[in-house]
This record gives sequence, C-alpha cells and structure tokens, in this order.
Amino acid sequence: MVSAANRKPFQGVLNILRFNWHFYAMAFGALLLLWAVGHYTALWFFDFAIGILVAVLAISLVVSCYIYDFTGFYTLDWLDAMPIGNPKKIININAGFDETSALLQARFPEAEMTVLDFYDPEKHTEVSIKRARKKYPPYPRTVAVETRNLTIKDGVSNVVFLIFAAHEIRDFKESLIFFAEVRRILDAQGKIVLVEHLRDWPNFLAYTVGFFHFFPKSRWHKIIEANGLKIASVNKLTPFTHVFIITKNGNPS
Repeated sequence: MVSAANRKPFQGVLNILRFNWHFYAMAFGALLLLWAVGHYTALWFFDFAIGILVAVLAISLVVSCYIYDFTGFYTLDWLDAMPIGNPKKIININAGFDETSALLQARFPEAEMTVLDFYDPEKHTEVSIKRARKKYPPYPRTVAVETRNLTIKDGVSNVVFLIFAAHEIRDFKESLIFFAEVRRILDAQGKIVLVEHLRDWPNFLAYTVGFFHFFPKSRWHKIIEANGLKIASVNKLTPFTHVFIITKNGNPS
C-alpha cells in the first residue's frame, strides 16, 4: 500500500531545491557578488544585504520543510476532520505534478478514482513543473484535460480534490470557467476539497515576493460564489496553508 511512510526524509524541501535549482543558483551568484563588492569596498551595506538574502532563503526553505515534511500533510490524516464521509467516486485534479493520487486511492480503497491533469505546456511554462514531470511520471490512467473541458459526465463525483493545483490557473476568467466545470461534475451533495496557500501575511513572511504566486482569500470567494458554490468551512492546516470545503449552493450567477 502506498502511504506517506514511503516518502523519503525531507522529500518535500529537496523537491523544491531540485525543481527550482536555477533560482537558488542565481541567489548564490548574487551572494558571491555582494560578498566580492563588500570585500573590496568595506561598506557595511553589503554585509547587511547578504544577511537579509541568506535569511530570506533560509526562512522559505525552513517553512517549506515544516509544511511538506514535518506536519504529516501527506498522511492525509487531516481529512478525518473534513465532512466528506466515505466517498465512492473521487476525482483528483492536478496541474502537472501529482503527489496525492496514490495516497488518496490508498486512503479510500473502495472508491472509484479518476485523475485529471490540466497541465498545458503552452500556458504553464514554469521550468519547475517540467522538471517535476520528468522526476514523477503521471499516475496510471491520468486523463489530460483542459480547464474549460474536464471531459467528465455531469454530476458523477462525490468529492473533487484540488490540492495545491487551482492557483496555477492565473487568469481570473479561466478560473471561473474551470470552477463551473468542477461544479458541473459534482453530484447534488458533492464537495470540493481545495487546499491552497494564501496571499497573506504568514506567506509573505515566509516567501516574501513569492507570495504573489498565491491568491488572496477574496479571490477564491469571488470565484466560488460566482459559480453557485458555497464555502462550507475553512480550516488552517498550518499558518501557511488552508483547506476549503466547498459545496453547491443554488444556481450559478
């Protein structure tokens, strides 16, 4: 059985370093440049700048290690507190990098699970995703889809999982269409489990300008409410990550 126990020590933070090594190489180059200039000018400013840059890099990696390697996130035990019952039909949607389908199938062995991947190399040009896809092949029988067409029949899913994936849809209108599709494939009592970082103070303190890659809670509210969906609950998994439980709520506007 696949479980979080199969994950290697520090796999989360090591993946971040592996898939984003170009960023850390540039940061190391900047540190060398600052050190060299500071060494020859003897100005205190450069020592200060080096300290700030080292602190920013260290904090982001420590926080990532905490979230992905020390909170037990990949045990999926946090689902025990979520009102999703014992679903029979699950859809797990990812954006090109899937660490959860095997874990979800192991947690719900009796459920029929469909895995959808909306990765589009024309839109999702981040080199980190390309590297991740080479390292981790898609889950067996993963279906490639478009955000505008999930190729699933209406009302068939008890639960749709969106785990660190939906924020990769950067365009607001495209997000509206995507969530309309997710709503369409839910049954009447179906639920969406949306797990995301937010563009908030904790994530700013952890990732500085990197927090702009996440969306504020207000944007998620707009997308959800515009599609006749309702946020049933919001739970903090950590100060940096939230899980939204979303249900149907009448007709989309």
